[in-house]
Amino acid sequence: MASTEADYLHIVTADNISAARIRFGKTIIWASAALLCVVGLVQYLDTQGVVSLGFETWRPTLYAFLIWASCLCWGQVLLYGERGKRSLFVLPAALFVVAMVVFPLIFALGIAFSNWNLSSPTGRQFNGLDNVRQMWADPFYWNALKNMVWYTLAIVVEYAIAFGLALALNAQIRARKFFRVAFLLPLMLSPVAVSWMIGKSMLEIRFGPVAHLVRELGFDQISFFGSPEMARFMIMAMDAWTFIPFMMIMILAGLQAIPKELHEAAEVDGASGWRRFWEITFPLMLPVSITAILIRIIFKLKLADIIINITAGGPGGATDSVTSFIFREYRDRSNVGYGTLLAIVYLVLIVIAMTILMKLADRWMRPRY
Repeated sequence: MASTEADYLHIVTADNISAARIRFGKTIIWASAALLCVVGLVQYLDTQGVVSLGFETWRPTLYAFLIWASCLCWGQVLLYGERGKRSLFVLPAALFVVAMVVFPLIFALGIAFSNWNLSSPTGRQFNGLDNVRQMWADPFYWNALKNMVWYTLAIVVEYAIAFGLALALNAQIRARKFFRVAFLLPLMLSPVAVSWMIGKSMLEIRFGPVAHLVRELGFDQISFFGSPEMARFMIMAMDAWTFIPFMMIMILAGLQAIPKELHEAAEVDGASGWRRFWEITFPLMLPVSITAILIRIIFKLKLADIIINITAGGPGGATDSVTSFIFREYRDRSNVGYGTLLAIVYLVLIVIAMTILMKLADRWMRPRY
């Protein structure tokens, strides 16, 4: 009897929705949508100077959007009853994404195809594809993209180091807990703190302790950020020092999840340490490794803090990442239109690259029978 009563809890009966209720639900949804379109159009015309209604900000459009979102949620309940209530668990989150992602992206597209320099008295003016032509002929932007390729390829070395550290910390060594905490310390520091502590202090060419030690040892004066190759290497090294612990802790967690019986059985069968690693540990760690690498790539594609604080893209733009180059377009040149176009193009490239990488990773990890 108790089982029968419990089964009724999972049965949802059809709602008896009247025609008047359905008409009212459709009316409030379409009326609020029409209000949003009208307010948005008037706001745009006011911004372009076609009409003058005193809309100094986009706040009226925001209020209209909130009214439409509320009416849409209410209308779902009126139209579909119990099923509409279920949609309320997802619909507010979807509307929030529209408000915080879709609308700003549409606004950014309008800025990307305009000439908007904050130091110009003329304000924002539509210029068609001029920003695209400027980007295509901009050698500094393409150099920043090339640098991003090198910065991203350095993740292979970071992964190898992180895997080695994770294997060492997973072994039965003395002071293992101390080393785990010590190796995690760089991850607790922000990239800005790392750039000032190491790049601006320890590696400073005149008074830095590292440069002083090099001179005391009788070597020539060394400039860690004087040549393009050396500067790029130092940027990679500092960024790796900051984020290798992140990959290490993920790999260490994966290693601890591998049953010890597998290694013990392989050892009994006479398998060497290298063979046990290559045929047991590494294949079982592939899902964790790929996840760590993909997350690290996402962080790497946003690399800017260390570059901006230490080299500001120099010497001669040799160390620029795309993000730091776009930042300097905004801050130093006040070129909002061109900087926004570069950011949108970079976003598209990231989406395409990450989609391809995730598909390749899924195909690689898929079992073959």
